[in-house]
Order: sequence, then structure tokens, then C-alpha cells
Amino acid sequence: MFDNIAPRYDLLNRLLSLGIDQSWRRKALALLENHPINELLDMATGTGDLAIMATKMLQPNHVTGVDLSPNMLSFAAEKVKKAKLSKIIEFHEGDAENLSLEDNRFDAVTVAFGVRNFGDLEKGLSEIKRVLKPGGKLVVLEFTKPRVFPFKQIYHTYFRYILPLVGKVTSKDPKAYKYLYESVQAFPDYDRFTSVLQKVGYQHTHYKALSLGICAIYLGVK
Repeated sequence: MFDNIAPRYDLLNRLLSLGIDQSWRRKALALLENHPINELLDMATGTGDLAIMATKMLQPNHVTGVDLSPNMLSFAAEKVKKAKLSKIIEFHEGDAENLSLEDNRFDAVTVAFGVRNFGDLEKGLSEIKRVLKPGGKLVVLEFTKPRVFPFKQIYHTYFRYILPLVGKVTSKDPKAYKYLYESVQAFPDYDRFTSVLQKVGYQHTHYKALSLGICAIYLGVK
């Protein structure tokens, strides 16, 4: 599915976020600005937006981007090449639940709009914790379900009914838009997600809702 929507993935994120996803990414990365970073892992990197932004904002020595979709990574590599960051950012095809990366390697791990796609959420988060250094930080940016009336009802209508119509026009795989709605509905957001983080061993967990609850930033420390 993600291979199919790769050419329109960036547009999809803009539509889902009502055009403010880049601002959310900057706010998420700002949580790492005072945390020295030599090695950064961007999990579920997609087309590389966060990896590129992290390189510019945080100036790590090296960034590794991992994603399960080869087509996504192909678009990511082209964007990195255009940004002239190929010496810093590299991409690998891989599964979050079975990372072929060393223990205790990364100073920080970021995941933007990807954890809800993990087949086994606890296993994926445990794998990320394995490759984090002690004291390393996990920053997750993910869509949530708004709770504020009437925005909750408005966004639900937009997400469930209007966005799929847009998807039929812009995507080769319109079913992906239905999946995205369903995956957000099924995701254990807010306190339920920080509880999962705590269950697999992360400390100092907390979250911050953004934009009336369209998404949230989550933080955990190994």
C-alpha cells in the first residue's frame, strides 16, 4: 500500500494535517535541541522529511532512516540528494519489529506518523529501545483523535468522508485513505500510548497535544 502511495505521500500528509505537519515536525525535533546527538535514527522515515529536517535543525553527525517501503525510500533518497545531505543521511529498508542495527547505538530515535503502522506496537517500541543508548530519547509524532467539541465532530467528518474523496483523485490506491482513517481510530493515543511506552521500559514519558488534538508529540527516555 505504501509503495503505491509513495508518489503522493507528502501531499497526503499535508491533507491529513490541514497543511501544518511541517510545523509539528519542528516542534517535535525541538525536544531534542538540548540533547547532544551524534547518531540519529528516523524510524518509518517514509520520504525522508523528518530526517532532512532533523539534519538541518539538530546537526547530528549521522542519520539513519529506516522504512519497510522501497518506493518510499527511493523518493527519500532523491530528496536527500537534492538537499546535498547524502554524506550524512543514509537509508535502509527494514522492519521496526526486527531491526538489523546494533544495541545501544543511537542518541535519539524519531518516528513521525509511523508507529500506528507497526504490526506489533510493543515489539517495535522494544526494538527501538534496544538500539537507543542509555539515556537516549524517543520522540514520536502521531495523529490522534481530537477531543474538543465541535472540532472533534468537524475533523471526524473531514477525515472519514471528505479525505477519501480526495484520495480517489490523488492516489493510485484510494483504499489507503480509508486505512489511514481506520489506523488513527485504532491507535492507542494520549495516555494509552504513554502507558505502552512505560510497559516496554521507557522512563520520563509524557505527551503534548497539538492543534486541538489533531496530533500529539510523545517522549520517552531509555
